[in-house]
Amino acid sequence: MHLYSIGALRSRTTGLALLSCLSLLPFVSLACKSDYPASGKAASPDSKTEARQVKTVKVVEMPIGQTVTVNGTLAAYDHTTLSIKVPGRLQTISINLGSVVDKGQVIAQVAQQDYKLRVQQAEAALAQARARLGLSPDGADDRVSAEETGPVRQAKAILDDAKSKRDRALKLMQQGVIPRADYDTADSDYKVALSRYQDGLEEIRNRQGLLAQRRSELALAKQQLADTIIYAPLEGVVQEKQASVGEYLAAGAPIVDIVRIDPLRLRVDVPERESHSIRTGQSVRVTVEGDPESYLGFVKRLSPTISAQNRVLAVEADVRNNGRLRPGAFVRAEIVTDQTSTAVTVPSTAIVTFAGIEKVMLVENGKAAEKAVTTGRRGPDWIEIKAGVNVGQSVIVDPGNLQAGQNVTTTEGQD
Repeated sequence: MHLYSIGALRSRTTGLALLSCLSLLPFVSLACKSDYPASGKAASPDSKTEARQVKTVKVVEMPIGQTVTVNGTLAAYDHTTLSIKVPGRLQTISINLGSVVDKGQVIAQVAQQDYKLRVQQAEAALAQARARLGLSPDGADDRVSAEETGPVRQAKAILDDAKSKRDRALKLMQQGVIPRADYDTADSDYKVALSRYQDGLEEIRNRQGLLAQRRSELALAKQQLADTIIYAPLEGVVQEKQASVGEYLAAGAPIVDIVRIDPLRLRVDVPERESHSIRTGQSVRVTVEGDPESYLGFVKRLSPTISAQNRVLAVEADVRNNGRLRPGAFVRAEIVTDQTSTAVTVPSTAIVTFAGIEKVMLVENGKAAEKAVTTGRRGPDWIEIKAGVNVGQSVIVDPGNLQAGQNVTTTEGQD
C-alpha cells in the first residue's frame, strides 16, 4: 500500500508538469513572434527599408575648352642677389629668411664713418680748388672766366705795357731818335710778357680742370657713402640671407637673395605634336599635388624654336599667386587651346571614390544604384565624365554613406 501510494504520487506529479508545459506553449510562441526582443526594447529597423531624401542633378554637356595637359615647374618671376658696392663692416641687417620686403626698403647698412670722413676730405679739396680760381669756397657754380682771374689780369697788364713800349720804341727808331738796339730790347720784353700771359691762361685752365676733378671726387665720395645702405630693388620675399652683422665684406659680396613670387613663372615643355595649337594669351589651369584649388594663368612667352634634343616647345606662363604657391613646385598645367570645346560633366561632389574606383550614385526604381565612371579633366566645381553615364541622366550629389539598393526620394537641384 505504501509503495503504491509513492508510485501514484510520482505519476500524478509528472502529469501536472506536462500539463503545465503544454499550457505555456501558446505564450512562448507569441513571445517568439513579437517585434520586441527578450530585453523588452524595440528592434532597429533595416536601414534599406527607410527612404532617404537625396538631391540630384543632371549630367550636362558644358563648354570647358580643348586643352593640352603637361607637367611643369613654377619659378620665381624675378630673382636677384643683393651685393654690397663698397667694402666695410656690416652694421645692420633688417631681414631674415622668409621676410617680405617692399621695393625701396632698407635691407642692410655698412659702417659709414670712414666714408663720411672721405666726404669731408673731398669737400675741403673742392673748396681749395675754388679758392685758387677766385671763387667762394662753398659755392655751387664753378663757372669762371680766365680773363677775370688775378694771374691772367696781371699777365695781361704786363703784356699791354710791353706792347706799348715796343710800339713807342719802333716809332723812335724810325725817327732816328734811338738806336735799333733799344727797339730790340723792347721787342724782347714784349715777347716775354706774351709768353707769361699765355702761361697764365694755361694755369687757369689747369685750375679749372682740377676744380672739375675735385667736384667729381666729392660726388664719388658721396655716392660711396650712399652705397653703404642697401635697398630692395623689387618687392618680394627673402629666399636666403648670406651675411650677418659684424662681418667685414669686400665689394661685391652677396648680402641676401630676394625672389618675386606674385605672379610666378610657369615653365613647361609642350610636345611637338601639340605645339602648333599653343598661342600667347591662352589661359592655363594649374593644379598642385595636395592642393584642391585650381590656379589661373596666361601664356606669355614662347620659344622661337623646337628643341632638337627632345622635340618640345618651351612655354612660359604667368600664374597669379595667392600665397599658397611656391617657386620650384612641380605642377600639372592644362593649356586651353580651344574655348569652344565641350565635355560631359557632373559636379565634383557627385563623385565617390573607393579603393581607387570612381563611381556616381544614380536613382533607379526608387533605389540608389552605383555606376562606375571614367573621369577626365577637372575644374573648380566640375569633373569631366568620359564614360559611365550619359547627358540627361540624374546623379546624386553629396551621397555620403548612401548604400546601393537603399530606398530614396529625390529633389532635383540646379544643373
